[in-house]
Amino acid sequence: MANAGLPREARLRRPGDFAALRTSSGRAGGRCFHMRYRDNDLGHARLGLAISKRVSRRAVERNRIKRLLRESFRRVRHQLPAVDMMVMAREQAAGVAGPQLLAELDGLWKKLQAGHAATSRPLKPAGDTRTIER
Repeated sequence: MANAGLPREARLRRPGDFAALRTSSGRAGGRCFHMRYRDNDLGHARLGLAISKRVSRRAVERNRIKRLLRESFRRVRHQLPAVDMMVMAREQAAGVAGPQLLAELDGLWKKLQAGHAATSRPLKPAGDTRTIER
């Protein structure tokens, strides 16, 4: 039987990876989630989660949201472009049923695929800090 878990190479683990997504990345969002993403050179998508206590004080609820996010990502990760993404939950996510959250996540993955296909190259190369001078 194949391992159904999320492999280490499909997860963001280093603080530097999360920091890079906070400073320069693309964005997508919905009612319960928002996502930041940027291209990577690994050839596959990687997921990072940021579910704060602001979403829910109850750890049980935050863990439920994380489980749903990981499960949704597992199903589509081979169809996603090679990007690093950080998904953050909004406060509204705590009161929403699981199937509705999964439906919103499916829409988020489709936005990512469509947005990445429309802009196959970044507007500004990574590491370029120059600005337009007049």
